[in-house]
Amino acid sequence: MNKMPRDHRPAKSVRVLLAEDQGMMRGALALLLGLEPDIEVVAQVGRGDEIVERALVARPDVALLDIELPGRSGLDAAAELRDEVPDCRVLILTTFGRPGYLRRAMEAGAAGFLVKDGPVEELAEAVRKVLRGETVIDPALAAAALGAGPNPLTAREREALSAAVDGATIADIAGRLRLSESTVRNYLSSAIGKTGTRNRMEAARAARQQGWL
Repeated sequence: MNKMPRDHRPAKSVRVLLAEDQGMMRGALALLLGLEPDIEVVAQVGRGDEIVERALVARPDVALLDIELPGRSGLDAAAELRDEVPDCRVLILTTFGRPGYLRRAMEAGAAGFLVKDGPVEELAEAVRKVLRGETVIDPALAAAALGAGPNPLTAREREALSAAVDGATIADIAGRLRLSESTVRNYLSSAIGKTGTRNRMEAARAARQQGWL
């Protein structure tokens, strides 16, 4: 019996788009996934604001997205992919296994959420599962999310806190969000109260640790 060639792939491989800002990690993931006989990495991006554009061209079956990317978060890109490339399933792969991130990923339409410390065989199988319509979630993170409760911040409060992360002034935040300064103060004050912190910088830090931003 003839042996199957090492580079043989089935007629229909799973087409994967990979979004990861660290070049070495992105290259390693692409190489390891490419060794799977039924998976083909058809696009790689290092920025969140490149994801949808590349997906529209490459038409991947599965988009494997990091969360914290320059230009745009993977969670925001996942929500747009759901509308622009509805046949593409999204699998979030991140270093930050935070309950709030998991909830936001599910709200954005992601089909899976894994942390990066797992073996590549597990990741490859997760890619196959989400393509079959299954949902894949890291078990420990799922348990933590159930105990954490929902995100208490409104969309506007999240926007105000996100704009405050870099130490921006109230005037800067108001200009960026096109809101009045008094409205920004109200949003920030509410967010500070909900996070149980003393100021907007602490509130932003606490919200990020929970995965609410």
